[in-house]
Amino acid sequence: ARFKREFLTKYFPADERNRKVIEFMELKQGGMIVSEYAAKFEDLCRFAPHYSTMEVEEDKCVKFENGLRPDIKQLIGFSEIRNFPMLVNKSRICDKDS
Repeated sequence: ARFKREFLTKYFPADERNRKVIEFMELKQGGMIVSEYAAKFEDLCRFAPHYSTMEVEEDKCVKFENGLRPDIKQLIGFSEIRNFPMLVNKSRICDKDS
C-alpha cells in the first residue's frame, strides 16, 4: 500500500487524478458508438473508486445509462437493467438497430 501510494504520488499527481475523475463524471456518449463509450467509461471508471466495486454496480449502471444518447437511453431506460455487462450489451444492440 505504501509503495502504491508513493508511486502514484510521484508518477500520477493528485491534480491529474482529479482531472480524470472529472472527465469520468462528465462523460457522455455523444458521437461515439456504444462500444467506444463503454470502453472509455471502463477506462475512466478506475479513477472514481466509488464506481469500481461490485457493491455499487447499480450506481455504475445508472451512471452509464445517464451518459447514453437520448434515443438509446429511452429504449434502455424502461428496462432498469442493473447488471453492467448486460446493460452494455443491450445498449450495443439498440445502437446497431437505430
